[in-house]
Amino acid sequence: MSEKRKASRRRVLKVGTIALKSGGGFSCMVRNISETGACLEVASQFEIPDDFTLVIENDHIQRPCHVAWRKDKRIGVTFN
Repeated sequence: MSEKRKASRRRVLKVGTIALKSGGGFSCMVRNISETGACLEVASQFEIPDDFTLVIENDHIQRPCHVAWRKDKRIGVTFN
């Protein structure tokens, strides 16, 4: 299988927050991350929009994201 990503991702297991523009958000686990995107694991995809900010407080990261794909409880995002 060929790799379609622009940057290689490294496996991590970090607590994150899907922060909504309207306020509030959803907890998630960051499963892998690169300079261009990440894979997030969520309890439910219900009400998670296509655009949001990923916040990883322990690493002081806030990245605007766009959903590239969704499958079961995982979401692939690209960083804007």
